[in-house]
Amino acid sequence: MSSSQFPHRRYNPLRRQWVLVSPHRTQRPWQGEVNPSSGFSNVHYDPNCYLCPGNQRAGGNRTPVYESVYIFDNDYAALLPDSPAPDPAPSPLLRAERERGRCKVICFHPDHSLTLARMEPAAIRTVVDTWAAEYAELSRNPELRYVQIFENRGAMMGASNPHPHCQIWATEHVPDEPALETESLRAYQAEHHRCLLCDYLKVEAEDKSRIVCENQDFLVIVPWWAVWPFETLVLSKRHIGSLAQFSDQEKTFLADILKQTTTRYDNLFQTSFPYTMGFHQTPTDGGPHDEWHFHAHYYPPLLRSATVRKFMVGFEMLGMPQRDITPEGAAERLRALPAQHFLDL
Repeated sequence: MSSSQFPHRRYNPLRRQWVLVSPHRTQRPWQGEVNPSSGFSNVHYDPNCYLCPGNQRAGGNRTPVYESVYIFDNDYAALLPDSPAPDPAPSPLLRAERERGRCKVICFHPDHSLTLARMEPAAIRTVVDTWAAEYAELSRNPELRYVQIFENRGAMMGASNPHPHCQIWATEHVPDEPALETESLRAYQAEHHRCLLCDYLKVEAEDKSRIVCENQDFLVIVPWWAVWPFETLVLSKRHIGSLAQFSDQEKTFLADILKQTTTRYDNLFQTSFPYTMGFHQTPTDGGPHDEWHFHAHYYPPLLRSATVRKFMVGFEMLGMPQRDITPEGAAERLRALPAQHFLDL
């Protein structure tokens, strides 16, 4: 038996964190009952959905009758552009700072039943164009230092509405996750005079065991350090920092790779696969950030079926993250799935 089938830990150079891998706990490729749960809807318009065209939203505003992408400021925004500074704290242990920002919602499509996996490539390309335009616009605001684009898909990931949509939170400070990645990317560049993710992309392209899919401009892998069972990392093949720098071709191929990835997720358990996805890209704080390399993280919770999920509990909350299925095994399962959606086969 290979040494990789015994307990070991793997290092994540982006987060400077270790993950415990315990593959001996599952000696077979797959174990456990597979419970079906499609999660798909055939409702194209829901009169009770505040993101469907023409409906009134919970905050009182009305969603217009839109035909493509629709953007609006979140009615219940987590960040406000005019938040005051907190009152002085009585102790340095009770530190607080002002956090101003903007929160937007982007509806991908007027059809309530769709997801990225079920949308046409041209429609996804329109979404990519919108992401790029919104990143560029928000980055011009000197009070906003980071633009986080993310999608929570499915009730299992806390999505409050099944209509195809994502969010943008633009913040006064660089949030912890991209700030940590910035430090790691800078440190690697200072030591090696190269990009960490460019070097990592070369390693994965040569190894191939963790590749899920790729096209001319993007590579999708289950990263060496993956925590979630079917976590993936989408890497730009060109050293590029943000959506604002994408060529027309790269926008088209980003749309393609997102459809490929989400389609394989749906095909895995023949369900509308839940996940949190987000782009990590150049902070908008005015720095040069030559160290930054555009990438996207997919964090899906499903473990054994459409209804069995992974939980972060026990040792993982108190010690360190842990997984049983190796990243290589997860990639093999995803890679073997067809690129065509199972509902279209």
